[in-house]
Amino acid sequence: MSTARRIVFLGIMIALALALHVAERALPLPVLPVPGVKLGLANIVTLTAIFILPLPEITLLVVGRTILATAFGGGLSSFLFSLTGGLFSMLVMYLLVHRASNWVSLPAISVVGAVFHNLGQLLVAALIVRTLGIFLYLPLLLLSAGLTGLAVGFTTLVLLRSLLKTKMVTIPEHLRPLLA
Repeated sequence: MSTARRIVFLGIMIALALALHVAERALPLPVLPVPGVKLGLANIVTLTAIFILPLPEITLLVVGRTILATAFGGGLSSFLFSLTGGLFSMLVMYLLVHRASNWVSLPAISVVGAVFHNLGQLLVAALIVRTLGIFLYLPLLLLSAGLTGLAVGFTTLVLLRSLLKTKMVTIPEHLRPLLA
């Protein structure tokens, strides 16, 4: 992919992730016992990018989406929560896709990414409130990470299979077993 095409593709990916983030915020979710539980729809774009783009560009995607999402409504604390969770999630999913693709499935990678997103956010919360008691939320967050991670993982799997069939993107051969 040429440099110009990569820049355009990255811009489109950031716009898609932002659109999913904004749409998700507009969804009326039922009142849950754990504050901050979200579906994580923008992670569909991040996980897709992990198959297509190099790590520096995926990092730009996560940082760019977080900055723009904060501009669309959020403060410093939401920026810190989103950025830390997003980077933790991205890094662990990237490592699993590129280093452990022979023994783990795409939905499982997404679940692990959701767990690490929550861990990153809890770490920021613990630093802000200066107590480890915040980790009492972890069991409920792990349950939500499992459910939302599976949904994001299966959605990403369908998307990547479709993109591969249409030849819109190139996915390296060694990563294709994850799409089987």
